[in-house]
Amino acid sequence: MDLTEARARIDEIDAAMAALFAQRMEAVAAVADWKAAHGLPILDAAREAENLARGEARMADPALRPHYRQFLKDLMSVSKAYQRERMAAPEAGVLHVPVPLGERGYDIAIGSGLLRSAGARLNLDRRVLIVTDEGVPEAYEEALSAQCAAPVTVRLPQGEGSKSMACLQRLLETMLKNSFGRGDAVCALGGGMVGDLAGLAAALYMRGVDFYNLPTTLLSQVDSSVGGKTAVNLAGVKNPVGAFYQPKAVLIDTDTLATLPRRQWASGLAEAVKMGLIGDAALFERFERGITDADLGEIIAAALRQKAAVVTADEREGGLRKCLNFGHTLGHGIEAAAEGALTHGECVGLGMLPMCSPEVRARLLPVLEGLGLPTVCQVDPERAFAALLHDKKASGGTISAVWVERPGGFSLESCAPEVLRERLNLVVRP
Repeated sequence: MDLTEARARIDEIDAAMAALFAQRMEAVAAVADWKAAHGLPILDAAREAENLARGEARMADPALRPHYRQFLKDLMSVSKAYQRERMAAPEAGVLHVPVPLGERGYDIAIGSGLLRSAGARLNLDRRVLIVTDEGVPEAYEEALSAQCAAPVTVRLPQGEGSKSMACLQRLLETMLKNSFGRGDAVCALGGGMVGDLAGLAAALYMRGVDFYNLPTTLLSQVDSSVGGKTAVNLAGVKNPVGAFYQPKAVLIDTDTLATLPRRQWASGLAEAVKMGLIGDAALFERFERGITDADLGEIIAAALRQKAAVVTADEREGGLRKCLNFGHTLGHGIEAAAEGALTHGECVGLGMLPMCSPEVRARLLPVLEGLGLPTVCQVDPERAFAALLHDKKASGGTISAVWVERPGGFSLESCAPEVLRERLNLVVRP
């Protein structure tokens, strides 16, 4: 057979393979539909190993067997990607919020049961570091790890104390000891602390590996899970060490909220109220009318649409993104002085009240009270003031803060420390 004949023969075989490939993918689609209907993961490691062994045995020429094995592995990878696309297609009850950042862009999916279908939406067919904490039900971690080809789980102590350099080092060393490479991934399964820490580990390891965020608290779902800000605390200062590192995808399973105490629900809703005040008057008015548990999915989506718009316009906090600090400048000071007695969301709510016009404050007070959030607190005002002076937004003797004159808009102020001390006294009682 000469060169021309050999090439013609290859073309004939390729045509036949294309027809067979189309038939094969029809069968793959049927498998995907079956798995979706019965809540089964895409990954089936035992069956894959069986298919590889059977395929090798069919190849009579021993010299071709390793090449055919690789061909089969590549074909399986394509099949799983196709199943993932098919099973992740938009379905009833699932809301999607895009974060259009070009090649760093990603999708936020919001709906019931998404944790059980994570393997259909995320590429988990590799080594995956699952970072979670002791407050997250073990059933959540088990559901996620069952969909990973090679899961490694690190369960941290619950609380802000784990957002440390020591825990960051633990994650990095765990990946190194388990031979993670640049093609592997990190999954955050938990609240804001877990997401911040896991995201920073993903940004640092091998100069960056894929990061997926699966937030399980309402606070992290409406705020910290999206935007790419990752960090750890250092020497008693909040978030001075970090990086901007966007996730590849965010899955928000609203079923995980069923295990949250009502106080944690309220804490998360404080961030959604914030998003309404700075950019979505209709969202704030929805809170004024009153919300129910059935509204949560749409509330989360509305808050995230606003945050996604801000992040897209200002990914690295050069200007507009500073509006997301509304309530945080005073709130961080209060949170430090409270020493764990108040949640982050409660502190943000308190921090918003002095940073808006009297008219907005009069409307905000009943909203916060209706959600069960405090409107005054008892902490040492001098300690709270000293803590806010350490805020990373301090520059040139003034502190950048966000002011809301009317719902749906904001302005940035450069405040002298004395002004912020006076405003702090509106909500802090010694």
